[in-house]
Amino acid sequence: MSSEPIPLGKALASFDALWSPRIVTRVNDYDVRVAKVAGEHVWHVHDDTDEFFLVLDGELHISLREPDGERTVLLPQGAIFTVPRGTEHKPFAPSGAAILMFEPAGTPTVGDRHDEIPDHVDSTTGHALGT
Repeated sequence: MSSEPIPLGKALASFDALWSPRIVTRVNDYDVRVAKVAGEHVWHVHDDTDEFFLVLDGELHISLREPDGERTVLLPQGAIFTVPRGTEHKPFAPSGAAILMFEPAGTPTVGDRHDEIPDHVDSTTGHALGT
């Protein structure tokens, strides 16, 4: 990891792939990842960890399947939201967005359980910045 400041705009400009997060730094045993997103991700669950989202640009929607039913949260630029562990969810960005995520290193982007993974979703634990 870099010992110099990392401009997030420059990090985001270094790749074009959607739903394919880049690891910008590590905090203890957690990855800080940035991603460009557009369209729909996949319904998935992280059984053992929460998932933190910060919208850097654009707008992100996250559909959640909770005990009381399904709901969707809307995250405009600058908003944060944490999906609790064990909650089935599906992020989507109808008009595109840039997001920052904070989760334990090695956490798969499609969770521990998921629907069929479409071709536009990268099933990864994050890529090094610059790849």
